[in-house]
Amino acid sequence: MSKETEMINGIKIDKILVSVLQRRFKSITQEMSHAITRTARSPILCEAKDFVTGLYDGSGKMLEQTENLPILSFSLGPVCEYIVEYYKGEIYPGDVIFHNDVFSMGNQNNDVAVYKPIFYDGKLVAWSAAKGHQADIGGAVAGGYNPNATEVWQEALRIPPVKVYEKGKMRKDVWDLIFANIRYDIVREDMTAQMGSCTLAERRMIDLVEKYGLDVFEAHKEYLYRSTEKMMQAEIKTFPKGVYKGESTVYYDGKNIGSKYQIRTKITVADDDITFDFSETDPQTNGFVNGTFTSSASAVILTFLQMVNPDIPHNDGMARPIKLIIPEGTILNASYPAATTFGNHLCPATADAIIRALAPVIPERVTAGWNNLLCGLVNGKDPRKNAPFVDIIFLGMKGGSGGTYGFDGYDHIGMIDASGGVLAQDYEMFEQQDPHLLKKHEYLMDSAGAGQWRGGLGVETEFSLDGEDMKVITFGDGDVETAFGLFGGKKGTLNIIELRYPDGTTHVPLSKELVPDVPTGTVWYQQAGGGGGYGDPMLRPAEKVLKDVKNGVVSVEKARQDYGVVVNGETLTVDEAATAGLRTAGK
Repeated sequence: MSKETEMINGIKIDKILVSVLQRRFKSITQEMSHAITRTARSPILCEAKDFVTGLYDGSGKMLEQTENLPILSFSLGPVCEYIVEYYKGEIYPGDVIFHNDVFSMGNQNNDVAVYKPIFYDGKLVAWSAAKGHQADIGGAVAGGYNPNATEVWQEALRIPPVKVYEKGKMRKDVWDLIFANIRYDIVREDMTAQMGSCTLAERRMIDLVEKYGLDVFEAHKEYLYRSTEKMMQAEIKTFPKGVYKGESTVYYDGKNIGSKYQIRTKITVADDDITFDFSETDPQTNGFVNGTFTSSASAVILTFLQMVNPDIPHNDGMARPIKLIIPEGTILNASYPAATTFGNHLCPATADAIIRALAPVIPERVTAGWNNLLCGLVNGKDPRKNAPFVDIIFLGMKGGSGGTYGFDGYDHIGMIDASGGVLAQDYEMFEQQDPHLLKKHEYLMDSAGAGQWRGGLGVETEFSLDGEDMKVITFGDGDVETAFGLFGGKKGTLNIIELRYPDGTTHVPLSKELVPDVPTGTVWYQQAGGGGGYGDPMLRPAEKVLKDVKNGVVSVEKARQDYGVVVNGETLTVDEAATAGLRTAGK
């Protein structure tokens, strides 16, 4: 059959229209994202943009998404398909459905989603959805992170699929039941913002189907899936066929000091598909350091997408050639009723295992290690407003990415599961939203791993905590192992969090710890590490090293020690003879 006469369900395919529809889907999800950014209240959403928006077809298959935070980017589709089956025969125009339950394809309890079915001429043709990290979701600890949890009920209010609107009418009893179990009014307001973005998408999609007709829409949607699948298959064909293995370590489960767990992946590259098998990964923990299938699947896919053509559309066809084996009962897919809040943050370790497996065969498509997360959350009472507050300290947690072939890593980008999606907080808003006073926030010299292409810089952050009745919760993994270098590149630096109390004492919390009774006037000090370097540092041009010295990225001492470049600290010039001798001696 010639290209000019390709048909699906009796409809002649117009390839230009396929492209138009794909870009229209993308623009709708971007418009949804803008709507949430401008109407949400919590800085977690309106500043850090810890949310995702998406469109799905009538059966729940992904049409397109806007992935502000990559770890959420593939968390909506599996739930949408679950909801379609769950409410089979009972889905109506005007319905609005909430969901967060990790044991029905959710990824993290705090990440609460809104789903809205979209009907045209009485037929379910699509879904709009938005998922965002909420400031609170009930459970034992305000803010949702409970390092002491051993089961899901100690973490959060579970929300399996539930209609808060049915046939356009609000179910006040259900609405009140949910929000009676959540501490902060701001969550209700943020969920309303997510609902508004879904309604916006509903209008746009109805207009789109009205313009082209339902039969044309359905046929071109299917052609888009098929063509996207072929694009991904073509990318996989560029990988050397074979079986590749990699592993990484997860440190401390929140219960047993010194505990370690291995993530092991076996990657099989075939003709038209790629399989990621985690069957040899260690069993789940008895703490909250566990993942869900959906959080782990997102981690795999977002890591793999960094190694292929970035112009591949993000729809169901893109994911079809990617096979995932993540057995239940492992640390990446914990069995009911395990605690799993930390699951999203197993992404860096999952990514490390994948990169180590594939680096030998696709060296120019991988990065060196990214800074591993060490983050913190503060909750308490703001005496200025006599009101509760909670803040995830996005400002201080963003380290550097790994260098890659031809390019230095990004500075202050965050962990690989954020991939630049989590934005740093605005300084003035940081102090207005919460009882904090920022003292320092700047790039951390010498934090980047040296390399022919260096890693990205981490940051140093210091601020006072001036609230009352405060608790600090730390969560992460980056205080034990630095971001690794590749092909002769050097490692990055470790993460540090210190609580410096008014009496002069200092507490260094564990990577997973709930610190109660934090006194007013405590100073939070944090270092977020840099990314790993890629390639032999001695091959980095001396003029680039000099530029880094002038910009405060690399010290004079580290320029000499790591790069073999001798810089005069007073004139800021390179001693070329001494540099040549040092680099020759270092070979």
